[in-house]
Amino acid sequence: MGVRVETTPNPNALKFTTDKLIFEGTNSISVMPGDESEHEIMNDLMKVAGVDNVFGYQNFITVNKQFDVEWDNLTPKVQEVFEKHGY
Repeated sequence: MGVRVETTPNPNALKFTTDKLIFEGTNSISVMPGDESEHEIMNDLMKVAGVDNVFGYQNFITVNKQFDVEWDNLTPKVQEVFEKHGY
């Protein structure tokens, strides 16, 4: 249960996978700086200092961090957003 954090080939990206469906359908969702999404979890993630962009599909969201940010500091903040949204 909860959120599993997985590494990706990109050292600036981590994949956060849940046991629940986050996004309905078969379309992926990307949010870049300056964009806004109809999905509040994506907007909340973009508000976290150090997050560069996010990509989501069904039960996972990949978070890309800014180059100069450390995952040790950023990961707990990202997990707080998932918890706030019930994941």
